[in-house]
Amino acid sequence: MSEPIQRRVSIPVNVGGIAIGGSAPVVVQSMTNTDTADIDSTVNQVKQLADTGSELVRITVNTMEAAAAVPHIRERLDALGCPVPLIGDFHFNGHKLLAAHPACAEALAKYRINPGNVGRGRSVTSSSRP
Repeated sequence: MSEPIQRRVSIPVNVGGIAIGGSAPVVVQSMTNTDTADIDSTVNQVKQLADTGSELVRITVNTMEAAAAVPHIRERLDALGCPVPLIGDFHFNGHKLLAAHPACAEALAKYRINPGNVGRGRSVTSSSRP
């Protein structure tokens, strides 16, 4: 018989009313594979994921069109009675997308910077001089 998994100690955070970490139960999180700018497809997939047990759903926010679509996705999900928290998965340009689309920021329960992109690309504060 295997031994119970030992969870590392962490500080709990609240994401759209869902506790993550600390002594909270493990949370099921999924991510869509739709183009977030395609509102209909993204709403349908988020709803399907939530209906099958996903407690949090990540969506890619990588373009201005995707950022503009996020508030409409949240509105449509709310109208369908699907309150699942949305997490925006950002890449290099999240700061620009959120500044240009404040309604996107308001519609998301949390922002996630894709760790594969951290430290890559040109830094916003870097100089082009040698």
